[in-house]
Formats: sequence, C-alpha cells, structure tokens
Amino acid sequence: MSLDDLAIEYQAELPTAQEFERLFRSSGWSEASEVPADRLAATLPGAWYAICARCDGQIAGTGLVLSDGVLHALIVDVIVMPELRGHGIGTEIMRRLVARCQEAGLLQVQLFSARGKRGFYESLGFVARPDDGPGMELGGLR
Repeated sequence: MSLDDLAIEYQAELPTAQEFERLFRSSGWSEASEVPADRLAATLPGAWYAICARCDGQIAGTGLVLSDGVLHALIVDVIVMPELRGHGIGTEIMRRLVARCQEAGLLQVQLFSARGKRGFYESLGFVARPDDGPGMELGGLR
C-alpha cells in the first residue's frame, strides 16, 4: 500500500502535548531543538482553532489558528510529519483552517510560515506582503 492509499482522518481538535512536541521536533525549524517540552505544551491552549490529521491513529499533521474571533487570525504551526509530506495533508489542513476563518467572518487572515514554503502557500491563495506593507516583527528576542 502506498502513502496515497492511507486513510487520513481530520478532526477539529488540538494535538496532545506529546503529539505536538513530536511534530514540532520533526519540523526541521531551527527552534525545534531549543524549546523545552513544557513551553511547547503551553502554546496549545492559546489556539482559537486547530486541525489534527491522523493516519492509523497516529499524528500526521496539525495546524493552529490564533485569533480574536472577530477581526484578525494568524495561522501558525502547520506541520506534517516528514515521511507524510507531499500527499496533500498540509493542503487539506490549510483548507480547513481557512474555511473556519471564513465561516467566522474574520476580516484578515495572516500566516506565519517556515522559510522556503512561499510557493506552497501562494498556491493556496496567500500573497507575500509588499516591502511597504503593514506588519513588522520584533527583533532581538533570541
């Protein structure tokens, strides 16, 4: 059986702390080895909405939305296990996250994504902010 034949189940729920740690550490992000497990777990209750993808009961991927529920949303931590990437799981997670934001009538949906993933998110309708566009990032936090 190929990966494309596997049944992926999607649920509107948070991953467990252990599942999230496993996903986060598999991400390849530079922060992945530096953030203690208890700090990773502490991020989960702040999610306004979440999707978990599971394959045979095991975590396959997740995505979270942080939001005020009225005006703004920020999609974060869209992660798919490395061995399951390229099979549409991330696309389906994003589709469901965006749909929930649209259902809630949010005015703005922003995205925090990993470097090198621009093409993936552009294929889903996201656009890069222009250099003179709104929004900034606080430097020097590390």
